[in-house]
Amino acid sequence: MHSVVEVVTDRIVKRSLPTRQAYLRRIKSAADEGPSRSRLSCSNLAHGIAACGATEKEQLANGVTSNVGIVTAYNDMLSAH
Repeated sequence: MHSVVEVVTDRIVKRSLPTRQAYLRRIKSAADEGPSRSRLSCSNLAHGIAACGATEKEQLANGVTSNVGIVTAYNDMLSAH
């Protein structure tokens, strides 16, 4: 790795350590609680699984699997259906 990139990366890791630890605790807590799809309105649930195949839709609707995605823009989420 280039020395400048290494220095910058190390600085970012050190600076973000407290907030990253808090984030990881929240993620662990959420994982322990399980999916929250049962608390979503029908329209939000539909948007969350609209682009999935039939098998994935069934698994997501029944709460047996995770649904992880990266939304790069607000429109990406709205255009899923």
